[in-house]
Amino acid sequence: MVGVTAETKPRLLRITEVADEVGLTARSVRYYEELGLLKPAARSEGSYRLFDEDDLERLRFIRGLRDDAGFSLAEIGQLLVDEEARERNRARFRTTTDLAERTAIVRDALERVERQATSLRGKAERIARMIGEVEERRRHLEGHLRDLEAGREPDHGTPSR
Repeated sequence: MVGVTAETKPRLLRITEVADEVGLTARSVRYYEELGLLKPAARSEGSYRLFDEDDLERLRFIRGLRDDAGFSLAEIGQLLVDEEARERNRARFRTTTDLAERTAIVRDALERVERQATSLRGKAERIARMIGEVEERRRHLEGHLRDLEAGREPDHGTPSR
């Protein structure tokens, strides 16, 4: 029919399909739900968990923070809480003209951003320390190599450092 568009239903996936799609185990997805990091979009008549595209994106975000950035699940939980609050604050800010409420919204947002920045700075500092330690081991081993290549016995510690 001309001018009529088919109503599209959101794609809903069962837990095993979701796990496969985002590279997790079904057990991990259940655990994230148990921790409150994820809420299935719906339940089927048989009470199966059903997940939508937003759930898939959230799981990819969680996985990236966990695997790529090394965040703990508690840290991820706090980041997700802050992100949800940011979205609520944005909506509230747009719907109110009350100066006191707008000020409170912005103060809350600033506190959350500072908490996130503190968490990220801590992670960056730990990584910087780890890099420094690895570079020190590299310099130590390069000294051993120079001594050995010059025909000298290394005399400044063991090469397993």
